[in-house]
Formats: sequence, structure tokens, C-alpha cells
Amino acid sequence: MLRKLTVRRSPIHGNGVFAARDLPAGKTLIEYRGALCTHDEADQIYGGTAETGHTFLFTLNDELIVDANRRGNAARWINHSCDPNCEAVIIEEGRNGHRRERIYIESRRAIRKGEELTYDYGIKLDVRHTARMRRLWACRCGTPGCIGTMLKPKKKKG
Repeated sequence: MLRKLTVRRSPIHGNGVFAARDLPAGKTLIEYRGALCTHDEADQIYGGTAETGHTFLFTLNDELIVDANRRGNAARWINHSCDPNCEAVIIEEGRNGHRRERIYIESRRAIRKGEELTYDYGIKLDVRHTARMRRLWACRCGTPGCIGTMLKPKKKKG
């Protein structure tokens, strides 16, 4: 079977994941894997990461986070874009009476061989979005509609 994806240096940031062959729209490409931990455990381990602008943590639900720093796979190298060609989809699966949510990266449109895979990280932080924070979480996607940060606007109280 031909490989679908390859990891190499990215013009966006660090490593990236690229299509090793043409990929159709609506295709599940890879599962985002890692160790499961609670939000409290993630805060204990990575409490200061809001100040680094870098993370491999993916919020699964109100209780759990997927920590791709531990037992992660190539999906952790997929970069953010303001105009992504992929999206993260959380699917609830059941087996032997147990329910489990999983994160899959799916193509939003056809992706050409050699094209970098991207999705919108949708990062929501509870801290104030200062100019410094927006710089720390800077978007480097380079698309015409780039908003300059990976941070999503906080909901207004009211």
C-alpha cells in the first residue's frame, strides 16, 4: 500500500506533514494520537506552555486532553493555517460497552501530492490575549486571509 503522508521540514513552522500522493476531499487521513490526561494533569505537567506558543495538546472533551508529547504520532506535526485544507473531527466510538472519543484529521478538499496538510487549531486560552500573547501564538501560514495569530477570539461576557 502506498503511504499517504510524509513528515519533513515545513516552510510554515518546524516539521510539517505532507501528502505523499494525491488525496481526495473528505478522506480520513490520520488519527491524532497520544496519551490521555485530564485538564488538571495537563496543567500540572505543562502549566507554563501558554507562554511558549507551542503545544502538542489537543482538547478531546471537557474531561480529557490528548497529549501527543507522549505516545504521539505524525499527526502532531500538522501545522495550523487560517485557510486549512484539513479539519480535525472528533468521533465517539463504542466497543464492548465502552465509549471512547477519537480525533481524526480529514481532508476538506482535494490535496495535491507534496502539499502540506494544515488545519485550524482553534486555540482558546483563558488568559488575556495581549499583543505579547498574540505574538507568542503567531500564525505563520502565509495565506492571504491570515489573521496573524492561532488564538481564537474569546467570547464576550454579557
